[in-house]
Amino acid sequence: MAIGMQPESEIHVPPGGPPQGIAPSREIYALMGEENIFRMCRDFYDRIGTSSIRHMFPEDLPEASKKIAAFLVGLFGGPPLFSERYGPPMMRARHLRFAIDETARREWLRCFHEVLADAPTLYAFPGQHLPGFLRFLDAFSAWMVNRKSCDRIP
Repeated sequence: MAIGMQPESEIHVPPGGPPQGIAPSREIYALMGEENIFRMCRDFYDRIGTSSIRHMFPEDLPEASKKIAAFLVGLFGGPPLFSERYGPPMMRARHLRFAIDETARREWLRCFHEVLADAPTLYAFPGQHLPGFLRFLDAFSAWMVNRKSCDRIP
């Protein structure tokens, strides 16, 4: 089994099911624009590249950052780029092949928080919508956790 992969029998399902009713404002796309969203995601993946969870991501991080950017464009009220390019999001299913525990989740969130600290200035992220987006990231990332502990990774 590859590093970071896990057998299906060990899949953890967070209590409470997928997050409901916490989507960020769909006004963000109009206020921020597609180019800024893609730049923000490239910078986020730059941070991922130096993080403890780097091994969970593809070799070509700039290219990989385009997937999360496409997802956020649609989430923020823009065109459904992710679905058009990659098919239905089904994010939890797409992430099940990676062993994601609470430590990995916190590291992912740390990287995003670093990028978002200057997001209003660097990417024209509307400050009034930042708290809602942070709440979304917290709940969304909790739903991606699929292992209680990654200590058992070979």
